[in-house]
Amino acid sequence: MTSVGSVTRQIAALEISSKPNTTRNAPPPLQKKPSQNTGNVSRLLTKFAAPNPFTATHSKTASTSSIPTKQISRPPSPAKPAPSGQAPKQPSIDIGKYDGGFELENETRGEKVFGEAAEELALDSSVSRYYPTREWHLTDFDIGRPLGKGKFGRVYMVRTKTEPHYVVALKCLYKSEIIQSRVEKQIRREIEIQQNLRHPNILRMYGYFHDEKRIFLMLEFAGKGELYKQLTKYGCFTERRSSRYIDQMADALIYLHSKHVIHRDIKPENLLLGINGELKIGDFGWSVHAPSNRRTTLCGTLDYLPPEMVENREHSEKVDYWALGVLTYEFINGAPPFEDLTGYNATYKRIAKVDLKIPPKVSPEARDLIVRLLQYDPEKRLALTEVRKHPWILKYKHKTSTSSPS
Repeated sequence: MTSVGSVTRQIAALEISSKPNTTRNAPPPLQKKPSQNTGNVSRLLTKFAAPNPFTATHSKTASTSSIPTKQISRPPSPAKPAPSGQAPKQPSIDIGKYDGGFELENETRGEKVFGEAAEELALDSSVSRYYPTREWHLTDFDIGRPLGKGKFGRVYMVRTKTEPHYVVALKCLYKSEIIQSRVEKQIRREIEIQQNLRHPNILRMYGYFHDEKRIFLMLEFAGKGELYKQLTKYGCFTERRSSRYIDQMADALIYLHSKHVIHRDIKPENLLLGINGELKIGDFGWSVHAPSNRRTTLCGTLDYLPPEMVENREHSEKVDYWALGVLTYEFINGAPPFEDLTGYNATYKRIAKVDLKIPPKVSPEARDLIVRLLQYDPEKRLALTEVRKHPWILKYKHKTSTSSPS
């Protein structure tokens, strides 16, 4: 049995709202649509990059019989014994030991919801309008180790019981807590956006289902965990590693913007690392589908807000250009460029003035890219297509594989 190694918590990208820390200020606070997405370790990423294995067309090999809601919390049934004379077929990924958390927590947490609220949160990808999946229930999975706790519930590593035993992260959200926090529309929007995205540097959502108290999201398992944890461990990244990540980020953002999706909350806490070390955007809680590309809502994380948002002006997808510049700076230096520990107002002022101070250790090429992205005027920020052609990106583009950035 092959192990994917130490699985770090995925709470940063599996939480709906921004995760606060000592230097970041997270802001206070969907019609059913498609899930258009799809383990031996070497093939895991390839399988995940394939078309969604959970669509209705694959339901012939899996039971779609309805399971009563009251039975959804029962433990997974034991595996069937192998035929006589045959060695049992072993799954290729070790998902770890289940601690019973879903059942235990469900006994004391959350309440059933009724009426219009229940209807709004009855999210089920099997009745999706465009790309329906098969019908899913909690009993369709072997549940493994916990990956973390999100604001509205737990996240576990799970494996489908049916062949070929896909490994995913199963995220639980409690409906009553979503309603209490008044984020029903935000949750629906996040699901609506993420389920339709198909890019190697964006975490996939394969499907979703619900019971009387909970919503479950089937998400791509990012084998190497949180990028933020890596950044905290090392303090900062080398320019080579930073360059590789920024190139991947730029590519993902080009794709998002082509779909008229503005992310609006790019930061290390919302990024994960795939099984081959590739970067993945994993949180779309503040994203918006904006065909007009003009928005006015103040959101995101303080250190990453651009001047137009700080000054309450209209903003566009170019807020993500600015955030990419901040991210580049933080990767190399270990802290965001406009952070001021004397208070939030001081940070706001530094952002509004673009009070940028780049340490001498930063290379001229990296300095140039940071400066060209952190422009007060959004129209003067370097286009993402040009970011990918920048000398600092090209310098490291073919020198190392994405599987082992250093």
